[in-house]
Amino acid sequence: MALAKQERRKKIQRRIRKKLSGTDQKPRMSVYRSNKNIFVQVIDDVNGVTIAAASSLIKDIAEKKEITKIQQAALVGKVLAEKTAAAGISEVVFDRGGYLYHGRIKSLADAARENGLKF
Repeated sequence: MALAKQERRKKIQRRIRKKLSGTDQKPRMSVYRSNKNIFVQVIDDVNGVTIAAASSLIKDIAEKKEITKIQQAALVGKVLAEKTAAAGISEVVFDRGGYLYHGRIKSLADAARENGLKF
């Protein structure tokens, strides 16, 4: 019997998480995608601290009703790259959270890279 979509994603997520971990020098960039919004955090797993976070619920992004979800994800990636630069972080480990590297996830990652974040 095939796995349900959420069970498959959780299985992939566990497989990814056991291989990567964020430090204070190179934190983990974790992505969560819902049907309407996208959320991303930069996490130091050693100390258990969130260094920076951004989502599509930020007022500047949420007010733009005419943009697509892919464009919205690109704006979130740009905002996160600016916040991490302000925190003094230029390099992260990318944790796609079990989602395919396609569509909104790819758009967010590309925008973060264009704005100076390395992974």
